[in-house]
Amino acid sequence: MLYRLSELVHAWGPFRLFDYITVRAILAGVTALLLGMLFSGRFIGVLARLRQPERSARLMGDLAKEGGKVPTMGGLIIAAAAIPAVLLFARPGVLVYASLWCLVGMGLVGLYDDWLKVRHGSSDGISARLKLAGQGFVALTAFGLVLLDPAYREGLAEIWLPVLKEPLWSAGSLGWPLAACLAVAGVFFVLVCVGCSNAVNLTDGLDGLAIGCVLITTAILGVVAYLAGHAEFASYLRIRHVAGAGELAVFCAALFGGGLVFLWHNAAPAEIYMGDVGALGLGGALGVVACLMRQPFLLAIVGGVFVVEAVSVILQVAYFKRTGGKRLFLMTPIHHHFQKKGWPATKVVARFWILSLLCGLLGLLSLKLR
Repeated sequence: MLYRLSELVHAWGPFRLFDYITVRAILAGVTALLLGMLFSGRFIGVLARLRQPERSARLMGDLAKEGGKVPTMGGLIIAAAAIPAVLLFARPGVLVYASLWCLVGMGLVGLYDDWLKVRHGSSDGISARLKLAGQGFVALTAFGLVLLDPAYREGLAEIWLPVLKEPLWSAGSLGWPLAACLAVAGVFFVLVCVGCSNAVNLTDGLDGLAIGCVLITTAILGVVAYLAGHAEFASYLRIRHVAGAGELAVFCAALFGGGLVFLWHNAAPAEIYMGDVGALGLGGALGVVACLMRQPFLLAIVGGVFVVEAVSVILQVAYFKRTGGKRLFLMTPIHHHFQKKGWPATKVVARFWILSLLCGLLGLLSLKLR
C-alpha cells in the first residue's frame, strides 16, 4: 500500500525511497516490531485467563513439569504483527499472496489444534492425519495460486541445488512435458512446505529455541530472496532469477520483526508458548518462500537444526520398532536428549542457536560454490 508513495516523487523527492525493496523491508520489520510490542502484553494477559493444556507426561516424562501453566497460541502475536506490515510495504503479487496464504492457512490448522487442547485442558488436539491433510491442502492451494500466473508457470517446474549452475530438475533438461514436470514439482512443493512446518513444530520444545532458529533462517532466506529478485545479483551468483522475489524479502522482514516480539516474551523463562498456530504457520511460510525461489535444498542447509530435529524423531521411531523397544536417543526431539544428559535448557537453546547461525552461513556460502 505505502509503496505507492514512490509514485508521488514529483511532489516530494524522498518519496522515491519507497521504491527500494531494502527500505520497505526495513520499514516492514520495524513496523511489525512496534505493532507487536503495542498489543502483545495485553494479548498474553487474555490468553493467560484461558485453561491451559497439560504437557504430555507420556512424551516428556519429568520434563513436562518444567512447562507449568504458561499460555499457548503465542504464534498469533507474530501473525498479527507481520501481516499488516506485509500489506503496508510489499508490492502485491502472487508470490506474496502465496506466502501469506501458507502463513495464515497452516496457522489456522495449528490454531484449531491449539484451541482443542485449550478447550479440553489436555495435550489431545486434532488427529495427525487431519493435521497433515490440512497442511497439504494449504500447500497445494498455494502452489495452484502461483500456477495460475503464466509468468511463473514454467519456473515452478524447476528445482535447483545450491552447488549447481543449472537446475537439477526442469522441463527443458528432462525433455518431459511441462504438465508432467509441474505435477512432480507440485508434490515436491507440498512435501517441502508440510515437512518444514512439522519440523519447526518439533523444534518448539524449549523456551526461545524454535523462534531463535526461525529468526536466523528467516533472515537468511530474506537475503537470498532479495538476491534472487535482482537480475544482476542473480546473474553474478548464477542463481535462478525470479521476477518479484524481492518482495519476499519484505515478507521475511515482517516475519522477522514479529518474531522478535515473540522472542521478547518467549525467552527463558517464557511468558507464552508459540503453539501449533505459530510453529505450523512459520514453518509453512519458510517452506513456501524457499520453494518460490526454487531453492528448497538451500532451506535444508539453512534450516539444518529443523532437519536434525525431525530426523532424530524419525530415527528414534524406526529404531524403537526395529529393536522391539530400545531407544537410539535418551529422548526426542534431540534437544530433549541433551536435557536428559544434564545440559541446562538455556545452554541447549544457546548452542542450537549457534548451530543454526552456522547452517545459515553455510547456506549463503553454498551460493558461491558453483
